[in-house]
Amino acid sequence: MIKASNLNTADASETYRVDAGDYFIHVIPAGATFRFVDLEGNQAADTLFYNAHNPEEHYSATDTIREQGNVYLTAGSKLRSNENNVMLEIVADTCGRHDTLGGACATESNTVRYDLEKRCMHACRDSWMLAIAEHPEFGLDKRDIAHNINFFMNVPVTEAGGLTFEDGISAPGKYVEMTAAMDLIVLISNCPQLNNPCNGYNPTPIEVVIWDAN
Repeated sequence: MIKASNLNTADASETYRVDAGDYFIHVIPAGATFRFVDLEGNQAADTLFYNAHNPEEHYSATDTIREQGNVYLTAGSKLRSNENNVMLEIVADTCGRHDTLGGACATESNTVRYDLEKRCMHACRDSWMLAIAEHPEFGLDKRDIAHNINFFMNVPVTEAGGLTFEDGISAPGKYVEMTAAMDLIVLISNCPQLNNPCNGYNPTPIEVVIWDAN
């Protein structure tokens, strides 16, 4: 569902640019609203969410899909944890839908999907692992890498129940905006993938904009 925001970026408390292939890790408190902006279009932002006080509680695709009865996310979607608690709600979305099923690129998937020579190409899992290694203050380790959301990514479900990776449906300046229902750790890998059309074979930056709780 397309729904524009009524927030003004001039009123934001923090703004970050996340280059293609880079990561973003940050604590966002309950009640705060944050926006991911697809600056140049067709980018994929692979994102993990954790309870900031107990990272063993994390975003769960299965709980979210079950409760909302839809495999896609958009305005009005409430993202749930593996303890079935609401972690955040999408309050505005100018892209239209976001993927919950496609997972994240990794050394293993690069090898299986593309070629043995592609195995060492930079991947989202590498970015998450680097973020965890460089920021031990968040208390995460590799066991905490679980379900992720692919914001702006287009992964249709076929009639046979399979998945296909298609050209993105986003465009320059499209955004998704969320309000935190609990204190969150947000971990993004701004996807560096060069081998499928999820980002038009041309990874580009995204922007993260944060507004304080009212």
